Amino acid sequence: MISTDVERNRMTRMAAAIVSTLLLWPLAGCSSGTPDADAAAGKNSAAQPKGDAHAEGERHDEEERHAEEGEHTEEAQSIALTEEQIERGGIEVAQAGAAQLKEHLSLYGVIAPNAERVLDVTARFPGAIRSVRKRVGDSVRRGETLATVESNESLQTYAVVSPIDGVVTARNANEGEQSAEKVLFTVADLSTVWVELSVFPRDLAKVKVGQTVRVRSADTGLSAEGKVVYVAPFGSSSNQTLVARVQLANRDQKWPPGLYVGADVVLSSAEVPLAVQSAALQTVEGKTVVFVRDEHGFEPRAVRGGRTDGEIVEIIEGLSVGESYATRNSFTLKSEMGKGEADHGH
Repeated sequence: MISTDVERNRMTRMAAAIVSTLLLWPLAGCSSGTPDADAAAGKNSAAQPKGDAHAEGERHDEEERHAEEGEHTEEAQSIALTEEQIERGGIEVAQAGAAQLKEHLSLYGVIAPNAERVLDVTARFPGAIRSVRKRVGDSVRRGETLATVESNESLQTYAVVSPIDGVVTARNANEGEQSAEKVLFTVADLSTVWVELSVFPRDLAKVKVGQTVRVRSADTGLSAEGKVVYVAPFGSSSNQTLVARVQLANRDQKWPPGLYVGADVVLSSAEVPLAVQSAALQTVEGKTVVFVRDEHGFEPRAVRGGRTDGEIVEIIEGLSVGESYATRNSFTLKSEMGKGEADHGH
């Protein structure tokens, strides 16, 4: 009886141990199971902040590199040229400021001699032409001898002289000929010329004597200003236009008669506080820029334009009164800028 009870107790303790072991086994699975695994986990946990710091450092370096590149690009945009290079490139510089915007009427015409300054020269007395001193195209001064004639009546030789300063445009005299009453020479004073403009009837009311006209030549690139001195009261049946005459100064002889020209008759004008010449505007990377000159060279400055009359452009923002900028041949600076960017790319 005693033996049976002892055996029963031993079996009960073994069953309790087995149940306890089964209950504790899932809890042990939640752990890494080995000391080495726990240590590795600790290392990973400690390494995570170090990775974040490294990434932050890389971002900082990248920002510094971009900033340096930006500074380099900004410096590269300033184009430094010597005075000799500026002169050789034909670059002209002007100051930004107030200007007059003009509404104009565009017309076309031809240069003609000033008929009031074209004179025919004849002999005072009929006779034989003994000498001829001038040819067509020669410049002459007032009182200068053109030819000599021996009078048929007195047999005295006298000089035929130019009545004005000008150019010989026609000659009808040769040695040995009789002067008779014919025109021997034509002399034209070309220090002023006329521009004969064709005006259509629909525009006639817009054109008036005294208006300022900007005359331009597409062939030579020249331009000059003159005044309307005459508007014809009748038209031409051949082309259904009327003539508006402009007088133009021509002391340097750059407007030869026969040259076809365009002209802009100024109808009205309005002043704007800040403007530049239209030749100064260039397009760089899709933006309208003006090359502004400072102590470092020429800087491409983005600007916003307003009204224009074809020669002058109003500037709304991007430029200040008194700043110097490139006008004529400013496209040369745009080319230089492109070269600099290409060199930087390599």
